[in-house]
Amino acid sequence: MTDDLLGRHRAVLPDWLALYYDEPLEITHGEGRHVWDAQGNRYLDFFGGILTTMTAHALPEVTKAVTEQAGRIIHSSTLYLNRPMVDLAERIAKLSGIPDARVFFTTSGTEANDTALLLATTYRRSNTLLAMRNSYHGRSFSAVGVTGNRGWSPTSLSPLQTLYVHGGVRTRGPFAHLDDYDFVAACVDDLKDLLGHTRPPAALIAEPIQGVGGFTSPPDGLYAAFREVLHERGVLWISDEVQTGWGRTGEHFWGWQAHARSGPPDMLTFAKGIGNGMSIGGVVARAEIMNCLDANSISTFGGTQITMAAGLANLTYLLEHDLQGNARRVGGLLIERLRAATAHVPAVREVRGRGLMIGIELTKPGTDEADPAAASAVLEAARAGGLLIGKGGGHDTSALRIAPPLSLNVAEAEEGAAILEDALRSIQ
Repeated sequence: MTDDLLGRHRAVLPDWLALYYDEPLEITHGEGRHVWDAQGNRYLDFFGGILTTMTAHALPEVTKAVTEQAGRIIHSSTLYLNRPMVDLAERIAKLSGIPDARVFFTTSGTEANDTALLLATTYRRSNTLLAMRNSYHGRSFSAVGVTGNRGWSPTSLSPLQTLYVHGGVRTRGPFAHLDDYDFVAACVDDLKDLLGHTRPPAALIAEPIQGVGGFTSPPDGLYAAFREVLHERGVLWISDEVQTGWGRTGEHFWGWQAHARSGPPDMLTFAKGIGNGMSIGGVVARAEIMNCLDANSISTFGGTQITMAAGLANLTYLLEHDLQGNARRVGGLLIERLRAATAHVPAVREVRGRGLMIGIELTKPGTDEADPAAASAVLEAARAGGLLIGKGGGHDTSALRIAPPLSLNVAEAEEGAAILEDALRSIQ
């Protein structure tokens, strides 16, 4: 990026709009799993525009669908019948696992979660919500109001009464020392105790794997155990699949399926990867919940013909090429390679994740104290080596986030792991 562009950015955009790197990067184009900057440097992309370039950069099938649709019509609003929107809604409803499903399209994950909260509070006639500690659900006023991550919650004002539940982070907190079975039991007991002190909430909103929180997750089955407690009280379960959806975890198409003992959630939200860069989000809910609103509504930009064409082409490619299976295979190799490479790196507290959704948590050696400076240093060193990664975490942004496009091949996984190993060793 030129100094002039950075200066112009700072002159007209908000100070709180985060930029990576000491010398911010301008990405000009991409292909496959690689991107190039304005100086012509080539990078292996292990972050995909924050898990959004899900299949590949410049995927020909998506590019063709967008180009052909743009030549017909780009937008008409939801006031008119929209064939691509109906086509994509039918496919997502079937894939969701939710019975009698209805789909509402938005422009982002934030807006999808905002819609889910509107539906839940209206359906249940309650403005009390349950959310997980260390969670992130977007930047709108209501989404911030259920975000349990201090670094991404700029205000304590909210139209919602939010109560935060234990369990989203397995290796920290008061139950971290327990085995998985006792951990789940303790979290369930805590939830029951919490519910005994408040009027019945509208819903629990939870990410199966916490994204911005550093790719942390509970033991499989926690949310199924929560669901059984909540169902007895009529409380809904919203699964925030903005980052975990579409097969990224490898083992499952949706993150909620790791907690499937009690069946699908009442609602799930999605965004990011489905559009492969085009702006698509949405909510899937049972018809009785989706149809509970008694006022007119539209979505000017949700479900436009051009974004739906992109989503259909992208989803078709993902399914036909079994990218979920690729995420399981290549992701499994990558996580084991990273665990082996970091076994003797004192700053690495944990390598965690599943599929192509991997987190590396950094702490000051010999302690559990977060080390955000180390995370920033690794980010810089990885870039110098030709690799782009992300960072996050609920403990002062000390986790590295690795989430390449799902078409990543074994050679690219090995290349990225080697660069990351060098970057981690460079901070010792």
